[in-house]
Amino acid sequence: ENIPVAEMSGSRAAARKTTARRAGGKAKEADPLFPKRPRNFRIGGDIQPTVDVSRFVRWPRYVRVQRQRKVLNQRLKVPPSIAQFRHALDRADSVPVFKLFAKYAPETKEAKKARIEAAAASGAASSGVRAPVVHFGLNHVTHLIESRKAKLVAIAADTDPVELILWLPALCRKMNVPYMFVKSKARLGAVVHQKKAVAVCLTEVKGEDAAALDKIAEMARDKFNTNVEIRRKWGGGIMGLKTQKRLELREAALKAEAAKKAMY
Repeated sequence: ENIPVAEMSGSRAAARKTTARRAGGKAKEADPLFPKRPRNFRIGGDIQPTVDVSRFVRWPRYVRVQRQRKVLNQRLKVPPSIAQFRHALDRADSVPVFKLFAKYAPETKEAKKARIEAAAASGAASSGVRAPVVHFGLNHVTHLIESRKAKLVAIAADTDPVELILWLPALCRKMNVPYMFVKSKARLGAVVHQKKAVAVCLTEVKGEDAAALDKIAEMARDKFNTNVEIRRKWGGGIMGLKTQKRLELREAALKAEAAKKAMY
């Protein structure tokens, strides 16, 4: 059609001008070494690019439950007696603690059997003095705290149900025993060759480790025994991102309305 560009509609005129401009300019020559190979993503064509489909995965029940529990702990108001377990030792403070515990880990069944067989073969009498070790078991640790024999207590912050250890920090403060929260019960269990342990303690150490024990105990007293703030602060009450955004928009609208009223 030989229709002047001025008489065409807007979209057709723009298309005709663009085509004319491209025709008038220098055409880009195709590189023979690297020819274009357009991909076809239809059925039977090229392979689709990888996409993150993790949100479509049907996760196991225990994964869904632990995620829902985490969301509930964030949304609901958590009393201070439970919220204090969120203040566990960080990595920098937990490294010297577990180094000390590793030195006094109880012997395994194999090591105990080998020691008894060696003692029986040599015919040497037992000295009767037990080497200092890490004690575990909730009832046993509780007895050591009540008798004031425990020098340092470590409590797992992820204990489930939390009622098992809810009273333990108060007992440690009552008996003036330094205590601390660590993040994982599995980590405590690895110290004593168990799958998990909710609480472990030390009653004594060798002379060369006395200074390290005193330093860790002082740190535990400062962060937990005498730290009143973590025992008074409520936890939870954190809404989701969409709710937070909705509340922010509502607050901004109220402020704008108040400012408009103040003008008149």
